[in-house]
Amino acid sequence: MDLRSLRYFVAVAQERHIGRAARRLHMTQPPLSRAIRELEDELGVTLFERTSKGVTLTPAGTVMFDESVALLEHADLLRTRVTAAAGATTLTIGTLADTAELVAGTLVTRFREQHPSVEVSIREADLGDPTAGLRAGLVDVALTRTPFEDNGISTRVLRRIPVGVVLRENDPLAGRESIGSDDLTDRRWVRLPDNADPLWAAYWTGGPPDGSSPIVRTIQECLQSVLWNATSALAPLDQPLPAGLVVVPFRDRPPSHLVVAQSEAAPSPLVRSFVQLAVDSFR
Repeated sequence: MDLRSLRYFVAVAQERHIGRAARRLHMTQPPLSRAIRELEDELGVTLFERTSKGVTLTPAGTVMFDESVALLEHADLLRTRVTAAAGATTLTIGTLADTAELVAGTLVTRFREQHPSVEVSIREADLGDPTAGLRAGLVDVALTRTPFEDNGISTRVLRRIPVGVVLRENDPLAGRESIGSDDLTDRRWVRLPDNADPLWAAYWTGGPPDGSSPIVRTIQECLQSVLWNATSALAPLDQPLPAGLVVVPFRDRPPSHLVVAQSEAAPSPLVRSFVQLAVDSFR
């Protein structure tokens, strides 16, 4: 038995329903049902009686519930005392554009449950640094997108996101189902900062920019350049757009990956915990 399976069991016991417990735990019903069955198999007893309306505790389940609640309360107290003894702890998270918003919600809830006393700082990087401050040592962990030079950096994929071309609504290509490189010849593209990671710059620009191409440092600068100057730009297909713009799938780019990144040089237990919680939040 581990604490996670006990928390699952307690949630089901309190809700008296697998579906409601799954929603409370921010997970789907099948893995929760499987975890409860595995717990019963491990103990060799039936903990719940299943009915058409939900579940009820068996006598063994009632004992299990009382002992589990006491054990989990003690585990939470243990965590609080240990973190208090360690003193104030901070975690600096680097983000790129809207990556923090994409992974918030469940991740924030789970992190706060695990580390209620940790002070979190968010540092947003511009489009010149896809590691969001990680390579420069400005942050402990980063939420960002690929591709970039990852030497010395470990990444875990959270989501695969196709890429499209951002165009004005009145652009001749705006109504296409998809666009290829052959459709984009003689286009004027936005330009990323000159010091941007080469892999990153090559992926997120559709062609070699000329000297007149505007340099953009944020997603909003990029989108506004397309809107005002009719330049072209690449963006994830799920990128929110201002009125007047559309994004058309670009078939000549593989999907980008939304990732959580950390330094390979002995990350702290807190960083490792954050990374695992981020990955679990997207399963």
